[in-house]
Amino acid sequence: MAKQHAAAAARNQTPIGDVLAHALPDAGTVLEIASGSGEHAVAFASRFPHLLWQPSDHDERALASISAWGQEARLGNLLPPIALDVEAQPWPVASAAAVVCINMIHISPWSASLALLRGAAELLAPGAPLLLYGPFRIDGVTAPSNVEFELWLRARDPRFGVRELRELQAAAEGFLLAEMHAMPANNHSLVFRRVSTEIAG
Repeated sequence: MAKQHAAAAARNQTPIGDVLAHALPDAGTVLEIASGSGEHAVAFASRFPHLLWQPSDHDERALASISAWGQEARLGNLLPPIALDVEAQPWPVASAAAVVCINMIHISPWSASLALLRGAAELLAPGAPLLLYGPFRIDGVTAPSNVEFELWLRARDPRFGVRELRELQAAAEGFLLAEMHAMPANNHSLVFRRVSTEIAG
């Protein structure tokens, strides 16, 4: 079957949705980066019917799963998924009122995080939100469970890992970290706001 299931998606969609409820704009298209199974896309498109939800992923199996979930849900504001690799810029998206990226930063190379920030900066207007969710180090500290998780990640690929918030902020040119929310399972939701249209060369 094309439809995939991510156990974490069912657990975290409500707390993430609560953050999105006050972070997202009143109208427009939300671009979801690395949509994975597609379960979040269905949940959030259902919760926010006033917004168009654009899922995306670079993996063919994920795109098939997102399509299957979308076809089953039959939501008028859930768009078909698009193939998007954050490091292949410019992105195949004309515009977006917000960008959401859940559980990608720690399971991809640091270069993907940099590309995500740059791509979002190119796409978003001043004031528009970029929401990131996952495990982070804050001033060098993270939960013991995240340390163990990182060892497992690095065994899969040494380029993966729990990122330091200060390094992420330093790399987020043209963004301000407006909100940070502690989430279940030792994760955090970060809400960055676009504050400038100038991007360093």
